[in-house]
Amino acid sequence: MNTNEQPTPLSPAGSANQNSGQSSKVLVTGGTGFLGAYIIENLVSRNIEVRAIRRSSSLPFFISASVLQKVEWVESDVLDVVGLDEAMQGCYAVIHAAAIVSFHAADSQAMEQVNIEGTRNVVNAAIENNIDRFVHISSVAALGRTTSDEMISETKSWEENKNTTQYARTKHHAELEVWRGFSEGLNGVILNPSTILGFGNWHTSSCALFKNAYKGFPWYSEGINGFVGVEDVARAAVDMLLSDITEKRFIINSDNWTFRKLLEHMAKGFGKKTPHLKATPMLGELAWRLEGLKHLFTGGTPLLTRESTWVAQAKTSFNNGALLQVLPSFQYNPLESIIKKSCEKYQEAVSKGEISA
Repeated sequence: MNTNEQPTPLSPAGSANQNSGQSSKVLVTGGTGFLGAYIIENLVSRNIEVRAIRRSSSLPFFISASVLQKVEWVESDVLDVVGLDEAMQGCYAVIHAAAIVSFHAADSQAMEQVNIEGTRNVVNAAIENNIDRFVHISSVAALGRTTSDEMISETKSWEENKNTTQYARTKHHAELEVWRGFSEGLNGVILNPSTILGFGNWHTSSCALFKNAYKGFPWYSEGINGFVGVEDVARAAVDMLLSDITEKRFIINSDNWTFRKLLEHMAKGFGKKTPHLKATPMLGELAWRLEGLKHLFTGGTPLLTRESTWVAQAKTSFNNGALLQVLPSFQYNPLESIIKKSCEKYQEAVSKGEISA
């Protein structure tokens, strides 16, 4: 399909291949994760039947119980080949959102397993179960970035260099598994969201940016990055699920901001002092080393790592035009309102004891 055309929505019950015996259920991997939970919320809001994979009995606190009760939960994970096969039976579509997002060297092996091997397993199971529609949640990291100022679009070729993060590397190789699946008959798309912002578990993934701001993190950089609200990404994922576009990728990005601007808005949202120490490349190198040394004695996860410091220094912008061309009614929520709303929810969650400061 020409990506300048508006996609024609597909009915979940009347999907592309009309597999006999399959229902209108959509399987979501990573259902208890930050983005996966919001994708589930969006599916439920559209009265689409959802089956979701979780690794334990715990459910995300940041999604209402009334939504989560409408989901058919399956305890498994993307490394469980048998469990994946069973979970896909009776489903017509898969949204693959399970992944590990980290810039810490200690998580390298886990990212290799979940992001690459896990995606390979999901793709293989989808092919074997004749899944009609497949949406893979990737990342702009999979497109690669350089140290020079640049505007990245979907046509960018992968380039690996000494600053390539392990997360980016694993997401790129995960995409190769999905493209291989497309060549073997899978029908679907790849979505590349930029850094996702919203209310979730601020001890993990990009939600930690809010926690750092709440704790008065003093460093800022003039690096540029793309940011997008989690509800916007979830909505785009379901819109693409219901389209007939296939074998395409789409960047999902609300706006390109400096990290300084982002952290200042977060600090103000919490009523905290805005960052006042500029992390130049040299100071950034010193800062992440000091953070690592401090946590050798105090435990926990450092706020800065070598990889995250490099990302914060890079000046990379992302073009969101392709998605808006094929989804002309789609509109992004302003980052200012996303941050303000999220800060209010985090403060309320802290006061209720749902999350620890």
